[in-house]
Amino acid sequence: MSGLPRSSHALVTGGGRGIGREIAAVLAQAGATVTVLGRNRATLDAAVAAGAAHFAVVADVADQAAVNAAVAEASARQPIGILVANAGIAESAPFVKSDAALFRRMMDVNFMGVVHVFQAVLPAMRERRHGRIVAVASTAALKGYAYVSAYSAAKHAVVGLVRSLALELASTGVTVNAVCPGFTDTDLVAGSIDTIMKKTSRSREQAVAELAKHNPQGRLITPAEVADAVLWLCGDGAGAITGQAIAVAGGEV
Repeated sequence: MSGLPRSSHALVTGGGRGIGREIAAVLAQAGATVTVLGRNRATLDAAVAAGAAHFAVVADVADQAAVNAAVAEASARQPIGILVANAGIAESAPFVKSDAALFRRMMDVNFMGVVHVFQAVLPAMRERRHGRIVAVASTAALKGYAYVSAYSAAKHAVVGLVRSLALELASTGVTVNAVCPGFTDTDLVAGSIDTIMKKTSRSREQAVAELAKHNPQGRLITPAEVADAVLWLCGDGAGAITGQAIAVAGGEV
């Protein structure tokens, strides 16, 4: 695999914890200067202190003005050549109990949050005629799951955006891809496990097994496995890979 472009500056949203922090750390280890973006300053500063990133900027990805300001702050240090749009939230509810507010929350963060950060970094990438954009979606972007219709709809929208934008940018030197993890061993999935336990009175082991059964390998995905796929897409050798939605899911999709 070819390495990252020289002197790469990578921006990772939702980079303070879970998959985002692992992606930030892997990119930093590969030689990139990494800025993590998120809502929680303490979590971001902890990632920097641990060596998973070099800088941190605070913004809610659902707030376009805040995203633009944070990207401007990060870009002032060094132009952004790699964007990983990882920030996301998940809520579950039966469709008939999923009100408009729930759908808006899922769309505002999981889809419009991606739109906002894409739009903030793209003009400079196009001007330099090089860039790597990766959205961290989900297997819920490629198939349906019961009780997460709003989340799945938002993630499907992300993949539609990626596929369309990749064609629009095909001649510019900017690639756009999505990585779609299955259930991954993070605190986000830990929340799903807690919900299963509360609603079904199952043990933690049984709740984990309920999620792991979706994966033909019978396990949760690790953040490192997701980060490795992102690293590959960000490398010089992945210049012909664009418009793809790559499942990291043990054969589930």
